[in-house]
Amino acid sequence: MIGKNQSIAAAHDQSLSTHAMFSTARRRCLQGAGASLKPSASSQSPIQTAVHPPTYACRAFSTSKPCQSKIGRAPLSIPPEVQFEIIPPTKTRGGRISSRDEQGATVHVKGPLGEMSYTVPSFVEIVRDTPNGPPTIKVLNADERRQREMWGTVRAYLQNHILGVSEGHTAILRLVGVGYRATIEKSATTVESEYEGQEFVNLKVGFSHPVELGIPKGVKASTPQPTRILLEGADKEVVMHFAAQIRAWRRPEPYKGKGIFVNDETIKLKSKKIK
Repeated sequence: MIGKNQSIAAAHDQSLSTHAMFSTARRRCLQGAGASLKPSASSQSPIQTAVHPPTYACRAFSTSKPCQSKIGRAPLSIPPEVQFEIIPPTKTRGGRISSRDEQGATVHVKGPLGEMSYTVPSFVEIVRDTPNGPPTIKVLNADERRQREMWGTVRAYLQNHILGVSEGHTAILRLVGVGYRATIEKSATTVESEYEGQEFVNLKVGFSHPVELGIPKGVKASTPQPTRILLEGADKEVVMHFAAQIRAWRRPEPYKGKGIFVNDETIKLKSKKIK
């Protein structure tokens, strides 16, 4: 029992000496660090200089002029048989434009397939470097978002009108399904004609009632095959809008692949879930 108490006391004395040794070493390290942080007499100055963060040279990713529309700055392509005329907006006696401020000049194009007009916004300019040169589209301030958005849009509309009066726009609809077919009729029983001589597209796409759609003015429809509908017209927007109306009756479904497809439209088939 006495030997056990002596061993415990010896271990306690050893731990105390170790703690004292580490505390002495820690004190020496702190004293050395404090001495190194004290400024020398030669380095002290009455005026303290401000420390500024380092500056880095800014480099742009591109050296070209920003805010340029790739579509809008391309010149218009006008065939020889198309007449391109720019009509400035009419002004009142006070010099103000009589129409709304959003409207600017009116572009009139005429070709073998008809004639069309388009009114551009007031911030759009149509210029020609030479009298017979191709016209280009410009905006007053390319930094504004609205003008940047309409820059390429106006150019696309004008080019579509030029192509429409010279060559025309087409849309081919494919009817995929058992018993699906279409015909062009002179009259309809479910809808009334909107103008004299209007024809109608009659669809048989699985409904118990007849589906009849009036063909818009300026659009020619034909059925080269019972499962094909060909739409032709000068105005691309009208042609594609009527094609979308026909497609809405039977949208393509992804399990059997049935429906009405427009142009090169495809759909990815899904596999059925087997329980």
